[in-house]
Order: sequence, then structure tokens, then C-alpha cells
Amino acid sequence: MEKKETSDEGNVTKKAQCNTVEGLKENWQKWANDHCEYQKHNPFSSNRTMTVQFQKGEEGYGTPREGSRTQQRGQSAHAHIEKEVDELCMIIKSIGETGEDGKPRVAFGPLFERYVTISNKLVGVLLTARKHGRISFEGEMLWQRRDDDVIITVLE
Repeated sequence: MEKKETSDEGNVTKKAQCNTVEGLKENWQKWANDHCEYQKHNPFSSNRTMTVQFQKGEEGYGTPREGSRTQQRGQSAHAHIEKEVDELCMIIKSIGETGEDGKPRVAFGPLFERYVTISNKLVGVLLTARKHGRISFEGEMLWQRRDDDVIITVLE
């Protein structure tokens, strides 16, 4: 006969619940209820009954549900992009020259030649770094050969 473990409140602990048929049944039912509740909010579910509509400017608008895999993937992508921007700034500092204002700078042509061996998405990383205020350069987009003389400055 198995001895049941209890907590301070007198509830059966999770370990003991999993070892009995009744505990397994309760855990399965809890999972099934949680899944049904999740499917109510899932826009791809065929038995979707309620929709959560957020208004623009409201908290939660345009963001994934807290703790979801979508949120985890987004955080992972942000970390990866931040790493690439840091790497780009480091390369500019290593191959560039210091300007009169004391900030490292490099022309797009030499940076492109150096960076192409590291990654094929230099222009995208440059645009992201500028959006985050880490670098500056003239113009909207940089094109190989046409913009080889455009100066890129690290702002940090």
C-alpha cells in the first residue's frame, strides 16, 4: 500500500497524485480543461467560441500571450538581432578610423568587403542598427558600388 504525502493544507501532493489512478485522472482532466480554454482563444481552432479583441493602445495589443512559444521565439529573435548589431559595431570600430568627434567611422565599400565574409545581410543589419540609434549614415538605403563612399558612424 502506498503512503500518501500531504502538504500543510492537507492536500495530496503532485507526486502522490501522479501515482494513483485518481490522481492521473485529475491531471488529465485539468489538462483537457486547460486545452479547451486555450482553443477558445486560438484563431486557428475550428471550435473557437470567443475572441479577445484588443483595441489599439490597450495593454496586450500587438503582443503575444505571456509565456507562449510565440513570445519565446520573439525574444530569441531579438537577442539574435542584438548580437548581430553588436558584432557590426565591433567590426566598424576595428576597421574604421576615429573621426574629429571621437566616434569610429568607416565607408560603406570597405565595410561591405569585410562584412560579406561574415554575413550576407549587411544592409539589413545596418538599417536595424540605425533604427535602434546605434549608427548613422546618409540616405535611406545603401547600394554596393553606388554608395561605397557613404560614411557610417557608430554613435555609442
